[in-house]
Amino acid sequence: MSAMDKMWLSLVAILIMGLSVFLITFARARTKGLVRGILSIIAFLIMLIGFFGGIASLT
Repeated sequence: MSAMDKMWLSLVAILIMGLSVFLITFARARTKGLVRGILSIIAFLIMLIGFFGGIASLT
């Protein structure tokens, strides 16, 4: 993978993790009950995708 590809992959990973932070903040501030749990799980899965993207950009 070229250096530019790694740069773009890491940028996308950072943006994906930022999206998950926004989603978890929204879920905890504005929702309750089952919706809160579902949004939290979705945010966690999005964070994992961003994490693995970041790891892939390092190798």
